[in-house]
Amino acid sequence: MTPPAGSLLAAEDLRKAYGPTFALDGADFSIHPGEVVAVMGPSGSGKSTLLHCLAGIITPDSGTIRYDGRELSAMSDSQRSALRRTEFGFVFQFGQLVPELTCVENVALPLRLNGTPRKQAERTALGWMERLEVDGLAGKRPGEVSGGQGQRVAVARSLVTGPRLLFADEPTGALDSLNGERVMELLTEAARATNAAVVLVTHEARVAAYSDREVVVRDGKAQDMEPAV
Repeated sequence: MTPPAGSLLAAEDLRKAYGPTFALDGADFSIHPGEVVAVMGPSGSGKSTLLHCLAGIITPDSGTIRYDGRELSAMSDSQRSALRRTEFGFVFQFGQLVPELTCVENVALPLRLNGTPRKQAERTALGWMERLEVDGLAGKRPGEVSGGQGQRVAVARSLVTGPRLLFADEPTGALDSLNGERVMELLTEAARATNAAVVLVTHEARVAAYSDREVVVRDGKAQDMEPAV
């Protein structure tokens, strides 16, 4: 497969095995700046493995992944870690907020890890919390807020560094439908406003409906879904 022109990230012929079982077996994937792509498939199909390979968290056994023209496998561990801190953002199913920190400290954490002074980092964090409608929770700790509120805080944290690419792995999986809808509305609105691309792993059609394009992972391969006629 030749990656589409203008791709921000493109993967070709990815293979990843766990013992005798292939989670990925020749998977291709691409995404453009500002595009929201839903990655769908049944449990165990390899969609989370694909996301982790694309994000440089795990290394495929073979195949290539190019981000902004750079080959991920040619980077050192420290270079990939720096990329995840500055140009990639992450939202996971259970938010993974640090329970000992307040919500604003959680959102500011990626900036603090990059050396931004505390006051500046928290000022930027509050701006994102306002956009995600959770600025009133700044001084609360994660255990003091609802699941939907906590997930919005996690989305704010994922966007605070101004990433070019956001990875969202089942971001509404632990939420009821109403909270899930609001989280997706705010996540996609914020990403599109900043021209961030979003790789959205989900098994729910109502969540995938927020994407521009759907890719199905099946038998270790990834295929674009045919649009309904």
